Amino acid sequence: MAAAHGDLRHLLPGNYKRLISEWLEEDCPSMDYGGFVVGESDGEARLLGKSNGIVAGVPFFDEVFSQLGCTTEWHVKEGDTLSPVQHCATVRGPIRKILLGERVALNILARCSGIASKSASMLAALRAQGWQGILAGTRKTTPGFRIVEKYGILVGGADPHRHDLSSMTMLKDNHVWACANNRAAADGGVKDVSSIASIAAAIPRAVQAAKATGGFSTKVEVECRSVEEANAAIGAGADVIMLDNFTPEGVREAARQLKQEWAGKGRAFLIEVSGGLTEENAPAYTCPDVDILSTSSIHQGTGIVDFSLKVSLR
Repeated sequence: MAAAHGDLRHLLPGNYKRLISEWLEEDCPSMDYGGFVVGESDGEARLLGKSNGIVAGVPFFDEVFSQLGCTTEWHVKEGDTLSPVQHCATVRGPIRKILLGERVALNILARCSGIASKSASMLAALRAQGWQGILAGTRKTTPGFRIVEKYGILVGGADPHRHDLSSMTMLKDNHVWACANNRAAADGGVKDVSSIASIAAAIPRAVQAAKATGGFSTKVEVECRSVEEANAAIGAGADVIMLDNFTPEGVREAARQLKQEWAGKGRAFLIEVSGGLTEENAPAYTCPDVDILSTSSIHQGTGIVDFSLKVSLR
């Protein structure tokens, strides 16, 4: 688990607390009628883990109740594996406030823990093949909830990949074609570049433009659908080559060719494989020449880890 290298909460930006405030406001934008019935009695609630999985999302859970004037005492550590039914934490404070934060806190914890659990499970399947590369997520995250999803990936031991469009320049086929079309139009040519040039011929210009604006500190990744496109990207100075939607056999052959072709030529690059990877089929794509497997299946549409809060008066 990534948390073995330190407390992951120290990675979080300060604005995550603002997000928690917004989520609490979303859940109670007006009157808390149920809370009025409860009154102001103090008490505590036990957080119970009700399904198998990995605990993740502790800082977000804590912040929900902190903003409501409650305290949380954890009896498990983030990254621990649960076996149901397990007493994970105790929340103390006004019962009304505990109930006010209950659903928001549980939703975050359940989703984040589900992502961590899926990430850890898929990583274990890849390690069982003897592969020591990087399992990464993607940018296919939920708007407004990305920080939680990326955090869950980290707790599960995987790589979050780029966090936003500013983290790295990724040139997909649309970027390359648009760049080439703009150039063709400027030269007075036809606007449909596909009729006059292959995408491989258009890649170097796109890479050069990205490097000119991103500077030395911003890596450039290029999505490639063939060895020809990959060679063009490497020759232009791309840092990461993404082999997209290849077959397992195609990946192994293309990765081998590329590593052999550029060995000793002063071009350092990583090979990433993406496109429809799941825990079931990803092991077939592992080989020594592949550095990264990226997939949205570890964070998009994953299950949850089931938790509940059970209140008792002091």
